[in-house]
Amino acid sequence: MRRSGWAAVCATVALAAAGGVTAALAGSPDARQDAAGPAGAATASPGPADAGFARDMAIHHQQAVEMSFVVRDRTDDEEVRRLAYDIANTQANQRGMLLGWLDLWDLPKVTADKPMKWMGMEQSPGMDADGALMPGMATKSELGRLAKADGRQAEVLYLQLMTEHHKGGVHMAEGCADQCTVGAERSLAKGMVSAQESELDLMADLLEKRGAAPRKAG
Repeated sequence: MRRSGWAAVCATVALAAAGGVTAALAGSPDARQDAAGPAGAATASPGPADAGFARDMAIHHQQAVEMSFVVRDRTDDEEVRRLAYDIANTQANQRGMLLGWLDLWDLPKVTADKPMKWMGMEQSPGMDADGALMPGMATKSELGRLAKADGRQAEVLYLQLMTEHHKGGVHMAEGCADQCTVGAERSLAKGMVSAQESELDLMADLLEKRGAAPRKAG
């Protein structure tokens, strides 16, 4: 990827993680519902999608953070390390917002509901047999392989796993953008879609530079 392309991706990610959410809250119809941003979310009345998305995406983000820290210790490549840092930092911050909203709403962070129930999705049989609780999440076996890989092998595996992870995350965020009723959370979800789609393009470029490609579905 050209330097200008990398800069564009970084700008998009930073905008979605910070200023993009603020701007969305300031000028959209969602802003009029939750003018105070995260503070406004405290006075909102969350629906099943708001709570379900917050719980599920917090879990989804946690795995992305963990994978990103793993690969930073398994490679010296600055492009991959920088991407991993950006993903870990952004998603850790977003996870904190989601869990904070659950606290503000006086709702539990964990329930007996199956993952993705708020989207009307039935969990596929065996989906969580190896630790993959939601679409796009890596299995325990895949995480074990990443922890043992080094150098280019670690880079490629991380990029492939994170590509699938982002695709699942985009699907979930789009669901919240359509179904969530709290404006601040809906704006955050839209920012996630924009940032992760940009990172998907970047990861495809990084894989191509390494003579690899995203894994085929199925």
